[in-house]
Amino acid sequence: MKYQEDLDIAKENKADNKRLKKQMRRTPERKLDERFHAEHEKAFQDIDCLECANCCKTTSPIFRDIDIKRLSKRFRMKPIQFIDEYLRVDEEEDYVLKSSPCPFLFDDNTCSVYEDRPAACKEYPHTDRKKMFQIIDLTLKNTEICPAASRIVEAMRGI
Repeated sequence: MKYQEDLDIAKENKADNKRLKKQMRRTPERKLDERFHAEHEKAFQDIDCLECANCCKTTSPIFRDIDIKRLSKRFRMKPIQFIDEYLRVDEEEDYVLKSSPCPFLFDDNTCSVYEDRPAACKEYPHTDRKKMFQIIDLTLKNTEICPAASRIVEAMRGI
C-alpha cells in the first residue's frame, strides 16, 4: 500500500501515545481543535483516500437508523432486510458491517453507495470536528487504520 509507512509509524509510536494523550488533554479545547483542523487540512493535501481505502477494507462504520433507512431505500429493501443482509450488532450494541472489506467497495476503491454512505464514513477519520478532546482515544486508534490520522497525530506531538 502506498501509505504503509504512515501506518508503520503509528504502530511504532503507539507506546508514546499515552504521553501524547495526556498532553492533548492538558491543551485548551479551542487550541486543540485549531491544531487538529490545521493538521487535517495539511494531511489531506497529500493523501488521496482512493489510493488507500484501508478504512473500507479493514473496519466498519457505525450505521445509525437514518443511515439504514437511507441505504435500504437505495436498495429498495425494507430496513430489516438491509440489516439482515449486511449488518450485525457489535459488543457496544451498534450496527456494523458483518464483514470486511465493505461490501459496497469497488476494486478501484470507489464506493458504490457514496452519495448515501453512512455519516461515519463521511466524517472519517473525524479529525476536523469540534471537541476533539472527546475522541482522543478513537483518533489514536484510527492512526493504525488511516494514514492521514497517523500524519495528523504525529504532527500533534509536542503540542
